[in-house]
Amino acid sequence: MTDETSNLPPLAPPEAAATEQLPVGAVPDGLVLVPTPLGNLGDMTPRAIAALRSADLALCEDTRVTARLCAVWGITTRLSPLHDYNEDSRIAFVLALLRQGKRVALLSDAGTPLVSDPGFRLVRAAIEAGLPVGALPGPNAAVLALVLSGLPPHPFVFMGFAPPKSAGRRAAFSRLRAAERAGLSATQIWYEAPHRLAETLADAALVFGDRPAAVAREMTKRFEEVRRDTLPALAAHYAEQAARGEICLVIGPAPEEATAEADLDGLLRAALATASLKAAVAQVTAATGLPRKQVYARALAVQAAS
Repeated sequence: MTDETSNLPPLAPPEAAATEQLPVGAVPDGLVLVPTPLGNLGDMTPRAIAALRSADLALCEDTRVTARLCAVWGITTRLSPLHDYNEDSRIAFVLALLRQGKRVALLSDAGTPLVSDPGFRLVRAAIEAGLPVGALPGPNAAVLALVLSGLPPHPFVFMGFAPPKSAGRRAAFSRLRAAERAGLSATQIWYEAPHRLAETLADAALVFGDRPAAVAREMTKRFEEVRRDTLPALAAHYAEQAARGEICLVIGPAPEEATAEADLDGLLRAALATASLKAAVAQVTAATGLPRKQVYARALAVQAAS
């Protein structure tokens, strides 16, 4: 979140007629999931402001982050932390408030709650207890990156954060590659930390090959950037130019054509550059779905030619 507060929208609701379900400005009862801006505070909606103002308690990842947002909009609701480390211990307390008829807002530091953020266990517990759960529409980094990427917008799969270690990433990518060979054709969306971006792109290039992709970072903020290129080109760029800020990686769907021998050789050369013959064969076999004997034979040929 930035400190930019200029050009904020008016708080008055639009003049358009209310929906059949809820009048304009109405806020659901019970536990309410409230999206917050990705960075530009002008993306805070009037209903989100109303939900926070009317809540008896607001649960948030970091009370310092939410306090700054509340200060801009004159919201004085009591804040309380809910994050991955204390979520289980807070559930009974929150359910007790909901049974008393209290309204509890749930929000993350940025974007829509639960999407790679805490809160799912609380929401599931409230639903299982038969307590009211509502949500407001609002910002989501994954969807914004998708529509900015220039890649096919649907179908898509949102995968959250990639595993932090290279072996785990390659395994996750290889499972998707196997699903693609079984018929999956979808654009992928991943979240990634800036210090791991170059390595993640290199691993993605190893598994998915010379595929179109996009890196969207700092969306809605002053230094927003969307870089569109192939996975190998993006990996090379960010290996030289360190990325900063919040990042989404969007990878295009698998091409329809089967892997050619030249493509197989390229995957093997990349794998052999950082792994043993056995490990490289295992990685490429998982990534391509080809028979291990075929991959092993090509690996020996590529190794001999090097």
